[in-house]
Amino acid sequence: MTDVRQRRDPSMRPPLVPLATLIGRELHGDKSEKPTVKCGHHAFAKRGEDYFLVKPDCLRIPGNPSSSFSVFAIFDGHNGVSAAVFTKEHLLDNVMSAIPPGLGREEWLQALPQALVAGFVRTDIDFQRKGETSGTTVTLVVVDGWTVTVASVGDSRCILDTQGGVVSLLTVDHRLEENAEERERVTASGGEVGRLNLSGGQEVGPLRCWPGGLCLSRSIGDTDVGEFIVPIPHVKQVKLSRAGGRLIIASDGIWDALSSEMAAKACRGIPAELAAKLVVKEALRKSGLKDDTTCVIVDIVPPPPDPLILPLSPKKHQNKFTSLLFGRKSQNTAGKHTNKLSSVGVVEELFEEGSAILEERLGKNFPLKANSGPFRCAICQVDQTPNEGLSATVGSYFSPTSKPQEGPYLCVECRRKKDAMEGKRRSRTTVSSNDSVIFQEILLSIR
Repeated sequence: MTDVRQRRDPSMRPPLVPLATLIGRELHGDKSEKPTVKCGHHAFAKRGEDYFLVKPDCLRIPGNPSSSFSVFAIFDGHNGVSAAVFTKEHLLDNVMSAIPPGLGREEWLQALPQALVAGFVRTDIDFQRKGETSGTTVTLVVVDGWTVTVASVGDSRCILDTQGGVVSLLTVDHRLEENAEERERVTASGGEVGRLNLSGGQEVGPLRCWPGGLCLSRSIGDTDVGEFIVPIPHVKQVKLSRAGGRLIIASDGIWDALSSEMAAKACRGIPAELAAKLVVKEALRKSGLKDDTTCVIVDIVPPPPDPLILPLSPKKHQNKFTSLLFGRKSQNTAGKHTNKLSSVGVVEELFEEGSAILEERLGKNFPLKANSGPFRCAICQVDQTPNEGLSATVGSYFSPTSKPQEGPYLCVECRRKKDAMEGKRRSRTTVSSNDSVIFQEILLSIR
């Protein structure tokens, strides 16, 4: 009866789609089609030092909705909230300022990993100028279409759950206890790594960096700890298949209680807002409220089907939430990566780098701002005259023979920060072998 009325009444018919459009979608998979991004978040506070950021309406090009991207982040503060609040307010702007304007989407995505490094370091420098001693972990996620870019310092974590139950870790934990490579870097740069030493020589607790007693090797802030505790993030960029996936971004209050697989399993097939609550609830059930516990869920799902295409009848016993989360299987598409990207649940790795050496992370081809001279600091984005700046690759003051392609260039202050992180300059905080047990216990109580 409905079909008869639709044939008689044109207003009831679904909108027509040109045949050429349909053929193009079949042949090319409609690569321009963006996924739908849905998110939810939930938290329980013990110290009140966790913060999160949800910005689903960012634009690469002001006023152009087609250039939209989304940003999500977790900031797990310690020794106070100042570093977490400051980073939440300034980090994204610092990252975006390091990307030249006018880039196309693909160029923008390629420039993003280096810009994330520059933005993290600049945020750390700006915060340390305040002279406050708090610090924060950061996990920042940028979602642009099917491409996900994650930058992190510390032990907040981001995992990806794709159709078929494949769980991938998109971050690296910077805990001294578990990361031998980071322990070696810290000691080589002038820090000391050891456990809390009680009277009688008994060692307790996780490995920590002294001075300061921080159990992390990377963070933003922590002015009272040596600058070998660096703000240089691990960055990973992946491209999802058109089946989409779910991101679970959370502070260590979650990960101390749940494995990646347990967290993913606890909320599969559930809408994002409720899923975040279930992950937090499961973590509290496992270990209680021992720490601030914050979770952000991001679902990247195929857009609604074309109105001309009638949905298939659901199979018996099919979970309707699972269908909503992962969507339809995509058609085979043309192109070099057709088979890899069209396979359900397959994730293509585009970029990954975790080096703590700033010179390696920025590289000689770090993009300069459009319409600017060649001597703009790659970190703070301040223009320099040749006798003020330092070349990150050459390692000395500019000379008349310096070439623009030898960049990127760092101003004096940013170069000092680079040298301190690499142990080439004495950190503003020195290591003392006579730290008292009382001093260590005070630090433990606030970290």
